[in-house]
Parts: sequence; structure tokens; C-alpha cells
Amino acid sequence: MARQIAHRLLISFPALLGVLFLCFCLLQVVPADPAMIIAGPDAKAETIAAIRLELGLDRPIPVQFMEYILRVLRGDLGRSIISNKMVTEELGMTIGPTVELMLGGMLFAVPCGLALGTLAAVNRGRIADRIIMAFSVAGVSMPVFFIGLLLIQYVGFKWGMLPFTGRTGPVWDGGLPSLILPAATLGAVLIGPIARLTRTAVLEVLGADFVRTARAKGLRETVVIVHHALRNALIPVVTLIGLQAAFLLGGAVVTETMFSWPGVGRLAVGAIVSSDFPTAQGAIMILAMAFLLINLLVDVLYVYLDPRVQRS
Repeated sequence: MARQIAHRLLISFPALLGVLFLCFCLLQVVPADPAMIIAGPDAKAETIAAIRLELGLDRPIPVQFMEYILRVLRGDLGRSIISNKMVTEELGMTIGPTVELMLGGMLFAVPCGLALGTLAAVNRGRIADRIIMAFSVAGVSMPVFFIGLLLIQYVGFKWGMLPFTGRTGPVWDGGLPSLILPAATLGAVLIGPIARLTRTAVLEVLGADFVRTARAKGLRETVVIVHHALRNALIPVVTLIGLQAAFLLGGAVVTETMFSWPGVGRLAVGAIVSSDFPTAQGAIMILAMAFLLINLLVDVLYVYLDPRVQRS
């Protein structure tokens, strides 16, 4: 297991380097000059040139990229152009809320999706199965921003049941009410795909010999479904959950912007809009690292669910 994790980490490093290179190149073509932003609109040309020289913006782009990578390896992500704070400091204040939002969305989506998919499989062809599948298709078809707008309009604004803007604090310090709507918005788009794949996987397992043997032993149907059928059907579902959890990072950007959630996604959007290149690069790097880490955790979970994966 340790060798497998080390191997995946080594593979992830070139991927992260490629993401940083693409991000660096894309930000270079943005029609904005960081030196001009720092100097202000009324600055003289000499002042702007001096700032460009100080920041190293007068050097060739490959040289700038190599210097940036060396700074990243030292843990120096630069200083924000807008706030003049260290990028690591700003990221440190936003990583916690983003992790909180991601975990909240997953804790909402995964149990609901597994339960609905298993219920649909057990009641195959009945009215419950049809209702759950219709709900799943509707969930897949609706984008994150549409679900968020519905929750903001009705649950937050019209009915006044929950706060829908900002973060009042950590979950353990009275911040749970402000987390519910963003987490539900982020997790709602996952329930449909998880439920549909769970239904298909459980239906395949229910016809297996070990399930018939478990029933022949006189075990309760609940034990047969949960302990025998569902666990053995989780391998493809875990694959989907891992992929969807990684893509949740994109949904987190939209969700954090809609709900004014102080996370990395909102920080990245604000940095790109304001041409704050160091902050944008740092935020994108963190999101890419989170994507790679989630894929690594999925591989480790494979081995836990099916030890044959490690032997193969």
C-alpha cells in the first residue's frame, strides 16, 4: 500500500506541474498588466517600468515560469497585488471553509444517493423505483447554479428558514445553519448519478450466488442487502463518487460565489476578475492538488473494499 501511494504521488507531480504551466501561460495572455494595477491608473511610465523590473515581468516567460516554480518549491506563492498580503496567508484563511463545504456536500449526497439507489433496486419495476429514477434524471439535468437559486429564493429569502449569504463561523462554533444551503446545493447534483449507478450495481449483485447463499442461511433481508449486496456493489459506485467529488471543486467555485462563501473557489474568481495573478495561481494550484488527492484517496479505498485490487 505504501509503495502504491508513493507511486501515485510521483505520477501526480508531473500532472500538477502541467496544471501550473497551463495556468501560468493563460494568465500571461490576459489583457492586464500587474505593474499598472500596482502603480495605479495615473502612474507614469517610468514608475510602471520600475515595478515591472522589480517583479521580473520584463524577463522571458520561460524564465518567469522557472522562477515561479522555484518559489513554489520553497513555499513562497508570492504576494497579492490587491490586498498586499502573502498568498499563503489568504489561502490559509479560505482552505478551511472550502473543505467544510466539500465535506458537507459529500455527507449530504453520498448517503442519500446510496439509500435511494438501493431502495430502487430492491423495488425494481415498482412505483418507488420509477419515482426515484425520475428524481435522479431531474437531478442530473439541473445545473448547480439553478439549484442554488431555487434554495436561495425559497428556503432562504421567501421562507426565511436558513441564512443564505456568508459564513457565520465553523460548524462546531454555530456555523452549521449557514453551511446547510451551500452544502445542499453542492451535493444535490451528485445524488442522481450515485443513485442510478447504485441501482445498477446492486441489481447485478442481487443475482450472485453469495447473495442466494446468505438468504438460504436465513439472514434477514436487511442484512443481506446492506452487508452482502451493497458492499460488493460499491466498487463502481466508489469510482463515480471519487470522480464526482473531484469535479465538485468546479461546482464549489459557483456555489461559493453564489452564497458569498469565503472559500478557495470564491478567492480564485475574485483574483481572476481583479487580475490578481499571484493569488489566482495559488488558488488554482490548491484546487489542482485537491483534485489529485481525491483520486489518490479513491485508489486507497479500492483496496479496502476489495483486497484483490492490491494483489493485481
